[in-house]
Amino acid sequence: MKKISSASTGFYKKGFPALWFGFLGVSLVGALVQSGLRTGGVFLVVPCVMGLFGYVLMRRFVWDLADEVYDAGDCLIVKNRGREYRLPFTDIMNVSSSIAVNPPRITLRLTPQAASGSLGSEVVFSPVKKFSLNPFAKNEVAEDLMVRVDQARSKRGV
Repeated sequence: MKKISSASTGFYKKGFPALWFGFLGVSLVGALVQSGLRTGGVFLVVPCVMGLFGYVLMRRFVWDLADEVYDAGDCLIVKNRGREYRLPFTDIMNVSSSIAVNPPRITLRLTPQAASGSLGSEVVFSPVKKFSLNPFAKNEVAEDLMVRVDQARSKRGV
């Protein structure tokens, strides 16, 4: 089995939010201690707005990522929240890749039969990515998955 998800996923899902909200918490406490409620209105509002903004962005782009994804030849092994799922290529309907996004994302849209399971209708993960100065470069993992899902679909007769 070959790991195709990024080793940084744990940091993106847990480390960065801890740093972000920790910094905002320290800023908020510092503003309260320094100026209190009498003059620190803007110093209290800004960390709260940044916290809300960070929460919305992390919920949309980070917290939905699968913890680990492995290529097992004829299927993918998806590990998320302490559970492991076997995902055959025949259960994947579409593969899409987001470019110029950090962290990079690959979205696997599942067939209706597979979507009724515990994975839901989509599996999203951050792939291993080679260094490139081109932010619009295609991801090799996504390209490979697209070809293999298409081959599985043609064998299935769809």
